[in-house]
Amino acid sequence: MQYVILGTAGHIDHGKSALVKALTGIDPDRLKEEKDRGMTIDLGFADLLYPNGLTVGIVDVPGHERLIRNMLAGAGGIDIVLFVIAADESIMPQSREHLHICNLLKIKSGLIALTKVDLVEKDWLDLVEDDIRLFVKGTFLEKAAIVPVSSKTLFKIDLLKEKIRETALKVEPKSAKGLYRLPIDRVFTLKGFGTIITGTAFSGSISVGDVVEILPSGIKSKVRGLHSHGKSIKTAYAGQRVAMNLQGVDKDELKRGDCVVMPERFSPTKMIDAKLELLLNVPPLKSRDLIHLHVGTSEVMARVVLYGRNEIKAGENCYCQFRLQEHIIAMSGDRYIIRRFSPVETIGGGEVCDPSSHKMSHKKSIEDLKIFETGILTEKISVKVKRSGIQGINASLIAGWVSADFESIKEAIESLKKEGTVKQFESILIHKTTFDSFREIVKKLLQDFHERNPLKPGIQKEELRSHSHLKPKLFDQMISAHEGVIVDRDIVRLLTFNITLSKEDETLRATMFEILGNAGFQPLTVEELSQSLRADQKYLSEILKLMVKEGSLMRINDSFYITSSVYKRMIELLKDFSSRKTEMLVSEFREILGTSRKYALPFLEYLDSNKITRRTDEKRFLSSRIICNI
Repeated sequence: MQYVILGTAGHIDHGKSALVKALTGIDPDRLKEEKDRGMTIDLGFADLLYPNGLTVGIVDVPGHERLIRNMLAGAGGIDIVLFVIAADESIMPQSREHLHICNLLKIKSGLIALTKVDLVEKDWLDLVEDDIRLFVKGTFLEKAAIVPVSSKTLFKIDLLKEKIRETALKVEPKSAKGLYRLPIDRVFTLKGFGTIITGTAFSGSISVGDVVEILPSGIKSKVRGLHSHGKSIKTAYAGQRVAMNLQGVDKDELKRGDCVVMPERFSPTKMIDAKLELLLNVPPLKSRDLIHLHVGTSEVMARVVLYGRNEIKAGENCYCQFRLQEHIIAMSGDRYIIRRFSPVETIGGGEVCDPSSHKMSHKKSIEDLKIFETGILTEKISVKVKRSGIQGINASLIAGWVSADFESIKEAIESLKKEGTVKQFESILIHKTTFDSFREIVKKLLQDFHERNPLKPGIQKEELRSHSHLKPKLFDQMISAHEGVIVDRDIVRLLTFNITLSKEDETLRATMFEILGNAGFQPLTVEELSQSLRADQKYLSEILKLMVKEGSLMRINDSFYITSSVYKRMIELLKDFSSRKTEMLVSEFREILGTSRKYALPFLEYLDSNKITRRTDEKRFLSSRIICNI
């Protein structure tokens, strides 16, 4: 099966809808107001079915200048254009605007239908054809066939059908290998079915029962049913006009411009970098002007920031950033149209380069956008990962960022990892230059810390993480990959760092060891040691902790330290007591050690916390098994 989307274009009342009806037998004007007024107001749909599996879905668009926004909502998924010009009126204002739009969207092929030929003479018809050839010169329609037709008499309708078939067979099919993406152009309800949305699938495939996400609102749903060209189907593919029945979603929750996509693969955006081209014969556009931006089926107000200049003139092009008032869904490579804020008229368009951008220097942005515009897939992904900075980008989001099939994206990422340009931490991709910067920052922070704290084994990991603003899991993985550091539980230090005591420190250490050894079970507090030795209390604490780490001291609490030999003597005394009794009062413990309550209680709390003793009310129970194994 091959599916191709044909869109009509042309001025109001040039017979677009009548021609669609003549071709298909389907009236695309579905609204009562359209039938009453004889004018297409919103998008209409029909289809042409050919032998050998070719189906041409037709999107009929309104021609009135005030309804261009509706026309644009249907133009995004078009493969070929049926450009309609009435023989009795020839080229009119919306003929020109529609042609500009088709050119800006880079539609590659089309046909020209010269309608209402039953109303004019042959000589006039020849003049109009000459005007049309001049009108389309230099555009994608320059060599397109001009087919004179009459929807009223059906003159040459069969010839036009055949020309449509020939053109459609040359269209390159949309990829069904990428992520499914269906911009919504209609939302309605059917009794017994619930909410129905329609659209033209840009890429991928979807099946009944699949879970989908509607963005930018983030609504999750399931596909209850699928219809395409009047038939119920199990699977819908890129390039098809699709009606989708959604489970558990209210009609009022959805709108034109929303997008049905695969869950957790796309990120709504309010900032888009793009290549911009201004039409000929339009007023200049200044940086920070407000415009109407049309991407897919969405229309949103945006402010344009021009890169490297303050103004762009008619016929010029440049890179820019659109800062949107609302979130939308777009992909790198999407085409877009901009219309002036007031008066509302089409002034330009171009290609989305980075649909999830952020504020950067103009010079750097221009360099990156050149690669997004012309580079190969690996180059584009490399730049995107680099632009994502220290937070990186989830590998699963790459497929929702650039229009390419899964396998190509996977191969590109693996290639970048193999050459060392990109590093992957679980699902997060980080650019090598970003990781190198991270390593240098960590190294500098640790060097500064070690310089200020020569007696500390290292910095707390959480304190170090706070400088990076990384999530704990990603930080742990990145710091573990830093070959210049050592992570010891919650402490991080440089690989080259070792605690070395000066001669003064060694003297202080020996003095404290002697004092604490002589004090036995009545040790001086850290504060008392500080006063006795006339040394900074915090500095003494660091040396005491170092002595604990090397095993010469035991830390009872923040205030009390005892030597290891004193501690062993305490355990031996407890062992001896346990051979006579299995329970012990505080007063008995004081007597065993020959010390006061001031010291006995901290010692007991330490023994309790280490499960050497177990407190019940005022008594401690001693475990001979535990004591024997100390």
